Amino acid sequence: MIFINGISYYLPEKKLSNRELNELFPDWSVEKIAAKTGIVERHIAAEDEFSSGMAVKAAQKLFKEYQISPDEIEFVLLCTQSPDYLLPTTACIVQDLLGIPTTVGAMDYNLGCSGYIYGLSTAKGLIQSGDVSNVLLLTSETYSKHLAENDKSVRTIFGDAASATLISRKRKGASIGKTSFGTDGKGAANLILKRGGARNINCDLTGSNEGKLFMNGAEIFTFTLKVVPAIVEDTLKKNELKLDNIDLFIFHQANKYMLEHLRMKMNIPEDKFYVHISHCGNTVSSTIPIALKAAEQEGYLKPGMTVMLTGFGVGYSWGASIIHY
Repeated sequence: MIFINGISYYLPEKKLSNRELNELFPDWSVEKIAAKTGIVERHIAAEDEFSSGMAVKAAQKLFKEYQISPDEIEFVLLCTQSPDYLLPTTACIVQDLLGIPTTVGAMDYNLGCSGYIYGLSTAKGLIQSGDVSNVLLLTSETYSKHLAENDKSVRTIFGDAASATLISRKRKGASIGKTSFGTDGKGAANLILKRGGARNINCDLTGSNEGKLFMNGAEIFTFTLKVVPAIVEDTLKKNELKLDNIDLFIFHQANKYMLEHLRMKMNIPEDKFYVHISHCGNTVSSTIPIALKAAEQEGYLKPGMTVMLTGFGVGYSWGASIIHY
């Protein structure tokens, strides 16, 4: 069995409150933003703060909190859609900044809200292969740098954050069960950043909303309501479980409106459905590890519990996994 043996996360110091957003978008009151999104404030990376530095701070917190030496790490997996550069890979930069030995493997992978689920499964596979024993799984996003200042649909939702998770053979924490995946590239245009890749390399998108993150919220909502119940059911079957066997559900923290619709559609009891979004917002690939850590700190997670993790979003990409505490 492979285990999650520690989670830590980092939130930037700067905050963006609903009151500040109301001043920018007077037609959306403080109360309306909170009711629609479930978010009170989001953390925003400083101008000189990037995914590498945030990942380093999350990892340093993990090392300190769980008495982990950088020498123990044998592979670094970094999930980000806001890398420092197109190349080199940000994971290589992070390896050096953390003082992790040069004998490790390190790579980025480009996924959004499903990224933590894919990372858990990839780390588990690396360890089961026998090639490594300890994997440092990092998620780090500065989506705020992708957002148009006048686009309230995304500025009210997204925040910046990084997380660090140690995945290991050692039995100290939660074991990772079987994972299910889903992909539908037909939805690519509904959540897209056209700037930065080779397709528009000769196009000047500077100063244009064409160069910023675009999200078709209605299509994303429809997609989510369609695929999430199905992958939950598939993951339960893979793990030989029923819905009643799950003690806690932790979904990608997209927004309050979407989460509540999913909960009601799947008849999940409210006391089994954990939401942690109000003071950090939608932090993309970091929402699930942040929620897991918060649930543990707040006493929602107890030994012997079975937890379902589900991520979904940009790609379209989705995945779900079971962990046993």
